[in-house]
Amino acid sequence: MNIANSITILRVIAIPFFAIAIWYGRLWLALAIFIGAGLTDLLDGWIARRFNQRSYIGAILDPAADKLIMLSAFIFMSLTNNTSLNYQIPVWVSILSISRDIIIATVSLMFYISDEYLNTTPSFIGKFTTGAEFVAISICLLINAIPPRQWFYNLNLLIFYLVALFVFSSGVHYLLRVLKSSSQSSS
Repeated sequence: MNIANSITILRVIAIPFFAIAIWYGRLWLALAIFIGAGLTDLLDGWIARRFNQRSYIGAILDPAADKLIMLSAFIFMSLTNNTSLNYQIPVWVSILSISRDIIIATVSLMFYISDEYLNTTPSFIGKFTTGAEFVAISICLLINAIPPRQWFYNLNLLIFYLVALFVFSSGVHYLLRVLKSSSQSSS
C-alpha cells in the first residue's frame, strides 16, 4: 500500500456518500465530493508517476474507482423519481455510457481468461471521454444546485449529447483496438 493507492481508496470510500448526497438533494455536497474525487484522481496519478508508486493494484483500483463514481452519478442522476434534480442526465446517455463500460470490462475479461494479450493502456479518446463525463456531471450537479433557469435545460441536454458522442466514439475506438490486437495475436 502506497500513498497513491491510499488516495484511490479514499475515492472509493467517498462513493456511497456521493450517492447519498444526490439522493437526499444535498447537491452542493454531492458536487464537492464529485469534484474532490476528480481532483484526487489527478493527484494519485501524479504521485504514482512522480514518486514511482505505480503498482498492479493501483492499475486496477484507479480506473475502477473512476468507473464506480461515474456509474453512481449516471444511475442516481438519471432516475426519474429523483425529485431533488431539476435537470437530469438523460436515461439513454446513462445506458450508453454504462453499456460501453460493461462491454469493455467483458471483452477485457474474456481476453484475460483466454491468456491472450490485449493492450489495456487507456487511449487518448478514452481518457478524454472520462474527462468529458466528469465535466458534464459536474456541470449538471452545479446547475441543479443553483436556482433553475430554462436555458439550463438546453445547456444540460447539449452537454450530454456531446458526452454521448464521445462515449460512442471511444467505444468504437476500443472495439477497433480489440480487433487489431486480436488479429495480431492470432497471426
